[in-house]
Amino acid sequence: MAITYNNLYMDIRQIFRNSGIEAATLEARELVCFASGKTREELSRDSRLYVPREIEDRTRDLVARHLAGEPVAYLIGEWEFYGMPLDISESVLIPRTDTEVLAQQAIEYVSKLEKPRVLDLCAGSGCVGLAVAAHAENSTVVLGEISEGALRVCRQNIRRNGLTARVVTCQLDALAKPSVNLGEFDCIVCNPPYIPHDDIAGLDVSVRDYEPHLALDGGEDGLDFYRAVCDKWRQALRTGGRLYFEVGIGQADPVLRLMRAAGFGDIQVIPDTNDIPRVVFGTAMESVY
Repeated sequence: MAITYNNLYMDIRQIFRNSGIEAATLEARELVCFASGKTREELSRDSRLYVPREIEDRTRDLVARHLAGEPVAYLIGEWEFYGMPLDISESVLIPRTDTEVLAQQAIEYVSKLEKPRVLDLCAGSGCVGLAVAAHAENSTVVLGEISEGALRVCRQNIRRNGLTARVVTCQLDALAKPSVNLGEFDCIVCNPPYIPHDDIAGLDVSVRDYEPHLALDGGEDGLDFYRAVCDKWRQALRTGGRLYFEVGIGQADPVLRLMRAAGFGDIQVIPDTNDIPRVVFGTAMESVY
């Protein structure tokens, strides 16, 4: 029996709601748009038209894969972060709304500087660094990643958002001491792997079975990358520059102590929209050179 685009969308939205998916409206719309090759505006315009059978079948196949655990962002190959469209692959984590707090804090700081140089370390898709570059037009940004697959996604997103003049990529290992040739930065933002190793097996299937473990595994206690960045990367910050971290639940206080022990001052903790401590940042009080 033929079905209109609007009824197909509403049917899928209800299926998702019945399955406990919080973002049922968004995800139903994105899957119908992707399967039909329509923009959101075109889907609204064509809502009363009947859906060709092959498009309906394609949509319902995507729905079945999503209900089995495959994230929508990987199914459609893109996602939105801070109002920016981003290419997404299984080489990178899917950008979360919580991470927009990290981007916002860095943007507010960087926008006050004359010509800031910013490093997004453990950049993944490049979402945070690209948001900074897009909203602080006086900045230049380096997207640093160890994964070549992630770097490919970063380069795609630089081009997609028209930021090739001010954003570059660099293969960097956050656990290793940076080369002096990298120079100094006014701001380093870092959303590192922070899931304790033994907790990964208990994650939701959509994360455990699809998102890259390289970007999740923070070592035995989840703090390996925070230790390394505080200890080794402080030399890449100019005196007075800031280091911004995203942290997991329960990690704000340990990260604060690590930053204090490494010589950072004016350390602050910022909550996300659910009032969970999400960002910890501090100032490099003196040069290490």
